[in-house]
Amino acid sequence: MMLSLILAPFVAFAGLTMVASAPVSLFAAAAVALATIVYDLSRGGSVKILASGAAILFVALGCYLTFIDASWSTPSVRLAVDSGVLAIALLSIVLRYPFTLQYAREVVDIETARLPGFMRANYIITWAWTAAFLLMVIANVLMIYLPGLPLWAGIAIALAARNSAVLFTKWYPKRRLARMAQQAVPCPVIKAS
Repeated sequence: MMLSLILAPFVAFAGLTMVASAPVSLFAAAAVALATIVYDLSRGGSVKILASGAAILFVALGCYLTFIDASWSTPSVRLAVDSGVLAIALLSIVLRYPFTLQYAREVVDIETARLPGFMRANYIITWAWTAAFLLMVIANVLMIYLPGLPLWAGIAIALAARNSAVLFTKWYPKRRLARMAQQAVPCPVIKAS
């Protein structure tokens, strides 16, 4: 549920760019991002770096395209969005507050959040998402500079990157917990005869 909520603005944007203008897609995605923020706050959560950054990004790009330069192609707009999301992820790492940390703290107990490996795990997951965002940027660059490349190729790269990050986000915490449980089990003592 949480991953679908996190990805909802980006899914809305990607889907709408297929059937609507870029400004409409951007403003609708901003509305979805704001709705996720309201939903988080209504259930006692916090305002997330990724959701708020995405809302600002979508509104800023929508206003730019509406009031300054409407000539951008759809791949150029996608490139701007994916570059902005990549910048948000990198900035969260540089500021030593990986964007996944806020989500993780809301789904684990206090003891788990205090474990020494908890912050490291969040950095690793944030880096996985950052790599996915970078692949999406590369897919958009390919779509712009190799116009003969079929649309499905760019979409396939973006979906593969996103889905890999989703799978990693689900898999890695389970792996960490299993490894911690394994380390906590005392080794059997073999008596010498």
